[in-house]
Parts: sequence; structure tokens; C-alpha cells
Amino acid sequence: MRTFAFVFARGGSKGVVKKNIKIFANKPLIAHSIKLANQLSEVEHCFVSTDSNEIALIAKRLGTTIIKRPKNISRDDSPEFLAWRHAVLWVEKKIGNFDRFISIPATSPLRSLCDIQKCLDALDEVTDVVITMTPSQKNPWFNMVTYDQNGKLRLVNKKKNKIIRRQDAPKVFDMTGVSFVARKNFILKSNNIWDGRVRGIIIPPERAIDIDTEYDFKLAEMLYKKKGQKVF
Repeated sequence: MRTFAFVFARGGSKGVVKKNIKIFANKPLIAHSIKLANQLSEVEHCFVSTDSNEIALIAKRLGTTIIKRPKNISRDDSPEFLAWRHAVLWVEKKIGNFDRFISIPATSPLRSLCDIQKCLDALDEVTDVVITMTPSQKNPWFNMVTYDQNGKLRLVNKKKNKIIRRQDAPKVFDMTGVSFVARKNFILKSNNIWDGRVRGIIIPPERAIDIDTEYDFKLAEMLYKKKGQKVF
């Protein structure tokens, strides 16, 4: 099975300016994803899809092939699945056919190589997409609320039998940006990941941080130092 790795990195980050190339542990954030991709024995090549010339220059220096992402699928509201499809089509045209797609987002630098390997191994014959997730700190059946049409607060979800203990609520998970693995043909024929058979790999919270704000970035830095990981 031919496997290619992809890192999708827009240049227009709002929560953290130039997030994907912000220095984390003495390297641009995107370098952590590229390093992991190069450590996976199944991965033949790593590609970076970006609309930013600055990101492209840094990624190219790190030994990746650059896929120039069109502006119309690089906006804040552009579904990343469209960038996936664009990248797959570009690779098929420029490089050749392949079977397995893995996205390793730049925003989760605390993940381990083992986390990524588990995702690859989980793409079996009855699965179209593998996502990563972590146990949610809040539960929509117990302690997540929203306003109704009258401006009153209510639970996001309700059950016929009232839940009065967190332990009795159905288990829920937060999706994380640790990794996504999919069949190439599924990406080409689908509109989003939920069109297929999705499987989840549970990631411990301390490795599942998805950097979206300056607070996330500082927390990730603190945890990185606390774990005593070697800076590469």
C-alpha cells in the first residue's frame, strides 16, 4: 500500500499570527509534523499544502514537496477537506497513484510517533477514515448549555431519563488535530469525512493539544518542557 503524508498549513492564521511557522522548541511549528512524517517507515514522501510563500520556503528547506493551494480554498471558512482533495489530485497528476493518505497537522506538536502509527494501523478494510480524539472535559448530556429561542439556558442535549451524575452521561470525545488517515479514493468521491465509515483513536489529553490560540501555544510549550523531550 503506497502511503503519502501531507501537512496542510494556511498562512492566514488569526488566533496565533503565523502560527504554522511560529518557533516551538527551537524549530518552526510545522517542522515537528514533517519530522514525524519522515520517521514513518510506510510513508514514501511528505507534501506541504499552503497558500503562503513564507511557509512554502521554510517547508521546502525541510525537504518537503510544496503544493501551492489556491486562494479560493484557503479562506478562513474553507473546509480543509477541499484542500485534501486538491492535494490528492495534484499528487496523482505530478507524482503518480497512491493508496493511503495521512494528514499530520502542524498544530499538535505534543503527539508521539506511536500515536501516528496507531492511526495508520487502524485503517482496515472496513474503515474509510481514521480520526484522533480525546475524552471531552464537558459533556453535552450533563454540563454543556446553550440559549433557547426565548433566551433561557438549557442543556445542549436532553435525554428522557434525567442525568444527574456525570458518570451516567454517555461518553463523548473532542476531535483533535493529531492525525487523519484516509483512503485516497474516499477523499476523491466524498464531501467530508462523515460520508464514510469513521474510526477514532484515543489520544491522552497531554498529547492532544490543538494550538488555536496564544493560550494553547503557551500551554503546549509548558507541557513540552515538563515532559523533558529532546529538542531536535
